[in-house]
Amino acid sequence: MATPSPLHAELAEAGARFTAWFDQSTAGDFGDARAEYEALVGHVGLVDCTARTQLELKGADRAKFLHNLSTQEIRKLPVGSGGEAFLLDARGHVLGYVLVFCGPESLTIDTVPGQGSRLREHLERYCIREDVTIEDRSGTWAELLAAGAQASAWLASLLKATLPGELHAHVELKFGDIPLSVRRVGITATSGFLLSCPADEITRLWTALRMAGARPCGCDALEAARLEAGTPWYGRDISEKNLPQEVARDQQAISFIKGCYIGQETVARIDALGHVNKQLVGVRFQDSERTPEPGAELSAEGQNAGQVTSAAFSPKLGSPLGLAYVRRGRHEPGTRLDSPYGPAEVVALPV
Repeated sequence: MATPSPLHAELAEAGARFTAWFDQSTAGDFGDARAEYEALVGHVGLVDCTARTQLELKGADRAKFLHNLSTQEIRKLPVGSGGEAFLLDARGHVLGYVLVFCGPESLTIDTVPGQGSRLREHLERYCIREDVTIEDRSGTWAELLAAGAQASAWLASLLKATLPGELHAHVELKFGDIPLSVRRVGITATSGFLLSCPADEITRLWTALRMAGARPCGCDALEAARLEAGTPWYGRDISEKNLPQEVARDQQAISFIKGCYIGQETVARIDALGHVNKQLVGVRFQDSERTPEPGAELSAEGQNAGQVTSAAFSPKLGSPLGLAYVRRGRHEPGTRLDSPYGPAEVVALPV
């Protein structure tokens, strides 16, 4: 059963129609998903992301420790910067797809809801003599997503602060007396900010941002916007069955020159071969009346060519758009595919 959002009363007051987003009950929409999408892309949209996982690593060895357990160059991250990373098992399979933010005294791992216990357990398995403490802050910190073409200027004016321009850069400040971490992210194509604060302040933060003009948006609008951006979710588009290069985030999340880390042998072997057998790509569907369900099969010339992981109606394309693992040789943009939902075409992301 989905856990109610800590913002349940505020969402209900704003007219939310509730749905399950990962393991949380939150707003699916507020009565007009298309207008919410337009705010989230073109203006300033505000999304309840209070369920997202946040882990905090402290201790003198934190950077070296996480560097040795991830695909990213963690030791080279300056304070105030960040990046994407995969956490792998010894076979090179993906245990987590995360954002890492480097602070002056800690590293923060940020990812989709419901990952705190399993990721902490994985990290602690390798923490033997290192000076590292790992805390699951998912219940004590909470996040909102503010995104849209006007979000950066609007938020800078509201916070009376210069906000980071680089992707995954972040600043610590106060909004009134609310401690706030402002993290630039690319979950949507126009980019935006994850705003993290103590969980017991999240209601005040939500209310203040709404009063300042941000439009509340549900997870339906977020789903369309993140698919148009090509942003995968762990647990939906990525699982332990996947190898990192299958996710097609090599440039953003994998260093091919760093030293030894858990799973590196598999990553290096795939790099030497030059390809994987399938890759996560965008797929546009011609039938605008039906949105494919996760697991829907794709075919070409009567042969299985792939499988849909997520899909939503894309206002920008005027048709359903999905993420799907498609076999090598059929994964290039422009490739025509067949599906139970009619003809489909592989498209470049972001759209």
